[in-house]
Amino acid sequence: MSWGILEMLGSVTVLMVAIPPAFAGAGLLLGGNLVGVALLGVALAMVAADQYITTPGDLPVLVVSKLVGVVARPPDEEQ
Repeated sequence: MSWGILEMLGSVTVLMVAIPPAFAGAGLLLGGNLVGVALLGVALAMVAADQYITTPGDLPVLVVSKLVGVVARPPDEEQ
C-alpha cells in the first residue's frame, strides 16, 4: 500500500491520540484492573477506524487517484 504524505500525517495523528489510552489500559490491566481491557479496545478501535472507514475527507483523494489513473495511464512494459 502506497501512502501519501497526508495519509501518513493522518495516521500519525491518530496514533498520537490512541497511544495514551493504550498505555493506560496496559498499565491498568497489568495492575489487575479490567478497565484496562476497555481502554485497549478503544485504542484499537481508533486505529482500525482510521484504516478501514472512509471519511468525507478521504473522498477527494479517492476521486483524484481514480482520475489520475484514467488520464495518465502507466506505460505498458515491453517484453
